[in-house]
Amino acid sequence: MRSRDLGFRLAVGTFALLLVLIVAAIGFELVRQSWLSIDRFGLGFWRTSLWDPVGGQFGALPFIWGTLYSSIAALLLAAPVALGIAVFLSELSPHWLRGPLTFLTELLAAIPSIVYGLWGIFVLVPAVRSLEASMPEGLRQLPIFSGPPLGVGMLSAALILAVMVVPFTSAVAREVLKTVPLAQREAAYALGATRFEAIRAALFYARTGIVGAVMLGFGRALGETMAVTMVIGNNPQVSASLFAPQYTMAAVIANEFTEATDALYLSALVEIGLVLFIITLLVNGLSRGLIWMMARRSPARAV
Repeated sequence: MRSRDLGFRLAVGTFALLLVLIVAAIGFELVRQSWLSIDRFGLGFWRTSLWDPVGGQFGALPFIWGTLYSSIAALLLAAPVALGIAVFLSELSPHWLRGPLTFLTELLAAIPSIVYGLWGIFVLVPAVRSLEASMPEGLRQLPIFSGPPLGVGMLSAALILAVMVVPFTSAVAREVLKTVPLAQREAAYALGATRFEAIRAALFYARTGIVGAVMLGFGRALGETMAVTMVIGNNPQVSASLFAPQYTMAAVIANEFTEATDALYLSALVEIGLVLFIITLLVNGLSRGLIWMMARRSPARAV
């Protein structure tokens, strides 16, 4: 029996080590393929805005800005909706309605991103264009709402990302809320709590897992490519405007990789992939650190 246990531990340990090796191999290959750009531009690649393939000048700042801006905006839009769906399905929904709604929510996660992109072009872009055209002139003078009414831009990208993030976040948050012991709710009702107060207590109990669900959605938004590419406008600029066409790291790789015949151009695109890889690792590492700190502060935790 001990030999079987040892063999099982070695087998599953090998699988875990294989995962670490794959991540390390991806990072190594990205560094190797982008070394020409790293050697030419150094850390200036991260903070330079000029993207000129003809002149051989490359900077990733517009793409980093566009990726983080669209992902954070999508997270701010999606998190309340996803949490509301999770609370309704786990706490308030009638039993006969819970199954169909859960199925429809999970079905949203299975829709291909290219379909979301087409829906964004034909539905979201005209809606955003109408919204901007009807906006009062006073608001359009603000930097966040400035720009011509094109429809394609940061707001369209954030909206379509929010729709894509909602099913992932709500599904995880719903499962987390289901792990809250029934005794927690019964204790709240015994103390005279209302339905809202009992749900709030359950949310507080499961806050660690809910943060994990939100950060999972954030990681999903960071790497989205096709849907965002189709509606963001693909203009390498740094702008605070929600209506300005901008660019993301994944989008520039998808759009320009086949056109990169020059070695430096190709290396710069691979380095953008490396930057996206590093940012994704940092975001996930920070989220795990936040979850770990929240879990340490409370003995009652649901992850």
